[in-house]
Amino acid sequence: MNLAEKQAEITAQLAPLKNGQDRLAFLVEKVKARPPLAPELRVEENLIPGCLAKLWFVAHVRAEKCFFDCDSDSLVVKAIAGLLCEFYSGQAPAEILAHDPKFLAPLGITQHLTPNRRNALSKIWEHIRQFAETNAP
Repeated sequence: MNLAEKQAEITAQLAPLKNGQDRLAFLVEKVKARPPLAPELRVEENLIPGCLAKLWFVAHVRAEKCFFDCDSDSLVVKAIAGLLCEFYSGQAPAEILAHDPKFLAPLGITQHLTPNRRNALSKIWEHIRQFAETNAP
């Protein structure tokens, strides 16, 4: 599934919900089902600096596609960071770089985040983008 298709799927899931807070609550419930990162990945070198909540991020390339995973000690941070990791996983670096996460704003997700949680969202995007740039052909 390409990013345009993934974006349409996310929009279809979230748009029917009443408001941004309901959408965020939906994402938090969804992330509760995701397994945590393995303990050996929850290490200092995988922590994203500048976030109040602990936010671990790992990335790798397989068959010329980028894959991302994350975890946090905050369910809200894990939900929003996990949304981006899931969205961009399995995509070629060029496609990632051509499709920023601004589509989330009209869904009302970013407006209901505290400044620190918005910071976590931008930090995850920054790490995803940098990884894609580093691995672009």
